[in-house]
Amino acid sequence: MLAMIQSAALLGIDAYPVRVEVDLSNGIPSFEIVGLPDSAVKESRERVRTAIKNSNLMFPAKRITVNLAPADTKKEGASFDLPIASGILTAMGTLPNGALDGILLAGELSLDGSLRPVNGILPMVHHAKQTGITKCMIPLENADEAALIEGMTVYPLHSLRQMIDFLHGTTKITPHTVDLTRIFSDCTDYEQLDFAHVKGQENAKRAMEIAAAGGHNILMIGPPGSGKTMLAKRFPTILPDLSFSESIEITKIYSVAGLLKNKSALIHTRPFRAPHHTISASALTGGGRIPKPGEISLAHNGVLFLDELPEFQRSALEVMRQPMEDGKVTISRVNGTLTFPSDFMLVAAMNPCPCGYLGAGDGKCHCTTKEISKYQSKISGPLLDRIDLMVEMPAVGYAQLQNAAPSESSATIKERVVQAHQIQLKRYANEGIYFNAQLSASQIETYCKLGREEQTLLHTAFTQMDLSARAYHKILKVARTAADLDNSPDITIRHIAEVLQYRSLDRKYLM
Repeated sequence: MLAMIQSAALLGIDAYPVRVEVDLSNGIPSFEIVGLPDSAVKESRERVRTAIKNSNLMFPAKRITVNLAPADTKKEGASFDLPIASGILTAMGTLPNGALDGILLAGELSLDGSLRPVNGILPMVHHAKQTGITKCMIPLENADEAALIEGMTVYPLHSLRQMIDFLHGTTKITPHTVDLTRIFSDCTDYEQLDFAHVKGQENAKRAMEIAAAGGHNILMIGPPGSGKTMLAKRFPTILPDLSFSESIEITKIYSVAGLLKNKSALIHTRPFRAPHHTISASALTGGGRIPKPGEISLAHNGVLFLDELPEFQRSALEVMRQPMEDGKVTISRVNGTLTFPSDFMLVAAMNPCPCGYLGAGDGKCHCTTKEISKYQSKISGPLLDRIDLMVEMPAVGYAQLQNAAPSESSATIKERVVQAHQIQLKRYANEGIYFNAQLSASQIETYCKLGREEQTLLHTAFTQMDLSARAYHKILKVARTAADLDNSPDITIRHIAEVLQYRSLDRKYLM
């Protein structure tokens, strides 16, 4: 007898349907799985066989053939355990014929018949809903994740036996739901961090505000202890809240990577990733035999913080250049080519020289010209060209640290950032973008028009500062953000002048 069960497999952060076909026939008892299964899928034969026996059921002494269609794509992971077991039980008549039609199944079986959670449930369920499937049976630990998809009836299972009893009508399973209002209100990830804790550095705070409002990349240069890392860690507290569609996209990435906390709920705060400077290029972009998302994809719609920027491997820094422009990264391996989203904000910090005290004016720096040049040359010109704002952070003095006057809080700064972001959302409602940083060259001509005086100032700066075409466009984008923060429909000379100061540090330090 033949049985067919609906399941799904992952390709990057997206899923595609897999039909699990199970045939039982007479002959020498055997159990074969075809359809390009990897080792984990092949091992499911023993998990399925033992789980069925330990669920007080007889395993059929027949020739069992399982096909995972389409047969020309590699299948990996243990998520096919449940659909394979269900197909065998349907083919042998233990489950009613047709009881699983139109239901997506995925889950790993333990030897005692209980179900274990798997990675990638969210994209599987999301794709199933798009193809017209409105019911799914998945492990209990994945239920919150699956219930995020509106219109999907989620049946959480803790064992194979429970599914059998449910399909026979001897037990009930209440469809699982998730309270999105509670998820978005329970935002405590960054509650201990606040810009009010940062003394001084008003210029850097202003640059951070502009970067947050427009989604721009920013580089902080200053001596040790000037507050670069402190500001970077507080950067997410002033970012606009995630939309539901952005949250779903980020959650899909973390689901595939297996990084969802307790396999539950929605990621409702913007990611903040801070890899160590020893990270490899493949760990940044993603990789593996079957590629998984790297740090730049895990920072999608959020922040990638690179502390001690010149200490990173040159190859690791250079590999970020194209993702920073395109908002996506493409990885090619023997098993195929995958594209992961990587639309992140880069926040980087560095010392001006190996000892860190260049330009401090107190004689602390004893680095030679050659040492300074070698240190700064680790960051290439093309990478610097992709950074929108560069801000100098001098050492904080004793008087500033002792100043008892309260600094501006993250909540106050975020109010202005959100207002500017709302202006951008309204302006780009039909453009498919969310921030000024995402403007294309043609869109810049439409939304960043300058008056005669502004054009004169920018022309002078372009000539004297030897700017590239990319730097020219980035100045216009950042100026557009500065204007939005002032609720100004036009970009004025003041906005251009403010932005130009954030492009001068590469001439001062990074020659």
